[in-house]
Amino acid sequence: MPANDKTPEKNTRNRASVTEQEALDFHSQGRPGKLEITPTKPMATQRDLSLAYSPGVAVPVLAIAADPSKAYDYTTRGNMVAVISNGTAILGLGNLGALASKPVMEGKSVLFKRFADVDSIDLEVDTENVDEFINCVRYLGPSFGGINLEDIKAPECFIIESRLRELMDIPVFHDDQHGTAIIAAAGLINALELTGRDLKTTKLVCNGAGAAAIACIELIKAMGFNPANIILCDTKGVIYQGRTEGMNQWKSAHAVKSDSRTLEEAMKGADVVFGLSQKGAFTETMIRSMADKPIIFAMANPDPEITPEEVARIRDDAIMATGRSDYPNQVNNVLGFPYIFRGALDVRARQINDAMKIAAAQALADLAREDVPDDVAAAYQGNRPRFGPQYIIPVPFDPRLISAIPVAVARAAMESGAARRDITDLDAYGRELSARRDPIAATTQGIYDRVRRFPKRVVFAEAEEEQVMRAAISFCSQGLGTAILLGRDDVIRETAEKAGIDLERPGIEIINARISNRVDTYIDFLYARLQRHGLLLRDVQRLIHHDRNHFAATMVAVGDADAMVTGTTRNYATALSDVRRCIDDKPGHRVIGVSIVVARGRTIFVADTAVHDMPTAEQIADIAVEAARVAKRMGYEPRVALLAYSTFGQPIGERSERVREAVKILDGRRVDFEYDGEMGADVALNASRMEQYPFCRLSGTANVLVMPAIHSASIATRMLQEIGASTLIGPLLVGLDKSVQITQMGAKDSEIVNMAAIAAYNAGS
Repeated sequence: MPANDKTPEKNTRNRASVTEQEALDFHSQGRPGKLEITPTKPMATQRDLSLAYSPGVAVPVLAIAADPSKAYDYTTRGNMVAVISNGTAILGLGNLGALASKPVMEGKSVLFKRFADVDSIDLEVDTENVDEFINCVRYLGPSFGGINLEDIKAPECFIIESRLRELMDIPVFHDDQHGTAIIAAAGLINALELTGRDLKTTKLVCNGAGAAAIACIELIKAMGFNPANIILCDTKGVIYQGRTEGMNQWKSAHAVKSDSRTLEEAMKGADVVFGLSQKGAFTETMIRSMADKPIIFAMANPDPEITPEEVARIRDDAIMATGRSDYPNQVNNVLGFPYIFRGALDVRARQINDAMKIAAAQALADLAREDVPDDVAAAYQGNRPRFGPQYIIPVPFDPRLISAIPVAVARAAMESGAARRDITDLDAYGRELSARRDPIAATTQGIYDRVRRFPKRVVFAEAEEEQVMRAAISFCSQGLGTAILLGRDDVIRETAEKAGIDLERPGIEIINARISNRVDTYIDFLYARLQRHGLLLRDVQRLIHHDRNHFAATMVAVGDADAMVTGTTRNYATALSDVRRCIDDKPGHRVIGVSIVVARGRTIFVADTAVHDMPTAEQIADIAVEAARVAKRMGYEPRVALLAYSTFGQPIGERSERVREAVKILDGRRVDFEYDGEMGADVALNASRMEQYPFCRLSGTANVLVMPAIHSASIATRMLQEIGASTLIGPLLVGLDKSVQITQMGAKDSEIVNMAAIAAYNAGS
């Protein structure tokens, strides 16, 4: 977070609304602290230990001795960052020593892991002597892929970072300086855009001359800001050429020719002001004296130099950012350091240079201009932000950060010569990064790749809903095909305008069922299907004119679209009933629902989760066949477990008998996948328990679970989803002759996009 000069007492009083006891309990309950070390390889047998240590470990030792770059292949170095401090500038609490800084450094390590899947360990160095600190850290290079310096006071932090950058061949990054600078620069890029200003002619004043302030000035100069238009101020006023009082080499580097001597004088006519100082530093007079449409970044924490409420009372044309999460446009370092190191580590960078910092700032600025997904809107309590004065910086929980910032940083590292490893396919790299944060992304990546090669026309049947429109925009922007928005065009356009959604783009089509020139064709088709099923012509006309599920499904049935997605406003059973009036079952297939559960690195297919209430033995066998087909299409070799309360006859019950009969039916069909049952879920998913039944036909733990009834399937998958133990896709609808997917009611736009992509994928089968 941005640095400030507040006292410990004031900081404690103003911190976020948690009690002291809550904070102490959080850090002490369970295992004390916030980190632990977990092995990434199995350590269950003597052979495992022999491979992990002696004698097996000698092989990678010799390989690294012969070629040091192999350390990235055989050790944790390529994904390991050290968070190092001496505790001389802990948050806003001041110099409390190395040991007192440990909770903060552990927290920083947690953020590295949480946001960018970077492993990190904290190291507290108990010295304030610059040379001792440097000599301690410089020899740690072989252990880490990067060094994150933290909470070290100025001016020592400048010396320490500069010398370590010279001495070490891995990135050394003082986040208190550069993290704040990068996020502030991103916000500045967008604020300049909104106010119509040019980087080279804008006048900026920076109040505060500590680590973060100096870094901000240096970065915006590297971006092209005219040095003559930047005035730096400290507690003694303007830092001008010829000043001697309170100066050092870092301040002197930014001294300018100026007649102004005070902050108030400097701010007259200024376009931009950066505050990295203390509460109350900006007065009403100063704010009034600024140019039209002033840009005010009051970044002192926890209390800014002036609050947005105070500025709003003074003038109504300002754009503001602060360091606080309870105001719009938070300059939050967590938007930067995890992702910057992620990109730097992945190209094995020697350093984090200006080109990489600028690339990160530009990528952040670009992301803030994009349409905001549901995951981000949730962080705003449902108030969806859009690019403008109140939203110039992305929020920390934006899931797109992991695929945007590291890619930009990696590209800049390669182009500037800082990288030791090239990434040839940056698009694929971005998708891999998404999978680090989102386990569903890893499962759906192959689906998206195929659909991009063979784009489809997909009908979004509930297109008057805002999240459906956003899903359609995302579907098109990702190159998945054409999105057909079905609904009243006036309602769709009005809703889109209110939500700030731009529908005027390639790949978006809007169809109004009431005035489509295909209505008569669809009525004739559906009437021919339903006239002997109790529906009159006028009933079918009403369905086509007024029910979007019937219209969309008929579009797909007659070939006017490749696939459809629905379900956001109706329950699954109702939507499925509508669709099956229009589309036949695929010959030789059974219609079922298959849910995909992703948990702890495992992907499990669960069936039937949508259609059959209490299936017969014959139906259970069919469900197993369909579920195995889904797993194969997703790239998995199916190992199917037919589940029951009992395991191989103990205890026995009615449902277990049906499952055992289903196994016999599959035996007779000579299917081409592994299967067995009846068995409990613990046996199916636990290798050691499965070993107790040596006659079990499965070669390993099951990845397809066939449930004995829909209630057990639904209860199991929804419980796992709600307690946070897993991520769920589906249920996927399979077995129809045309491709249809039904979302859960109230699905988010990201979930709708996934289902639309799966619908397009299945349309190609």
